[in-house]
Amino acid sequence: MLTLVHAPMSRSEMMRVILEELGAEYDIREVTVYRRDGSGGEDPDNPHPHKQVPALIHNDAVIWEQSAIAIYLSELYPDSPLVRAPGHPERGPFLSWISWYAATFEHALIAKFDGVLDDNPGKKRMYERVCTLVEKQLIAHDYLMGDAPTIPDFFLAGALNFVRDLLPQSDVLDAYATRMDRPIARRLRGQG
Repeated sequence: MLTLVHAPMSRSEMMRVILEELGAEYDIREVTVYRRDGSGGEDPDNPHPHKQVPALIHNDAVIWEQSAIAIYLSELYPDSPLVRAPGHPERGPFLSWISWYAATFEHALIAKFDGVLDDNPGKKRMYERVCTLVEKQLIAHDYLMGDAPTIPDFFLAGALNFVRDLLPQSDVLDAYATRMDRPIARRLRGQG
């Protein structure tokens, strides 16, 4: 059995959607975490080494960090249409989008949120490249990897649900967010 270590209104929300979309059987261990506004705190029941979320427990192993969890799940559910399993010709791009989200996209959005783009040309350039890449990819395809969503799409859609205002106005992004507002995500948000 999988156990998702989860805090509401956090990155672990998108992991719940991914687990549901994969058809996984899982439990939730709800924990408290520190929030950006200083509220919350460390939960002793949280196995994540930094007491953050998400974390996934499987067969006594703790997998932490969303990109590691996504890769782990892609190996547990290799036949899912959300996955490009080892040996698939699109495995490299699949892993690249997962890693890009965590290593580049989130950092660009944090820089925008923190208001440092005007004072830091490098971060501003990174933010602009991220926005350009996402829009270019979604003009060419309905989803990051083509005509159907994969796990990286759920990361991006999760961000759009929480911080859409950190990205430029874009009909392309808005249409993508609508496509990714799937029944499972609405159900988990209590909207359907």
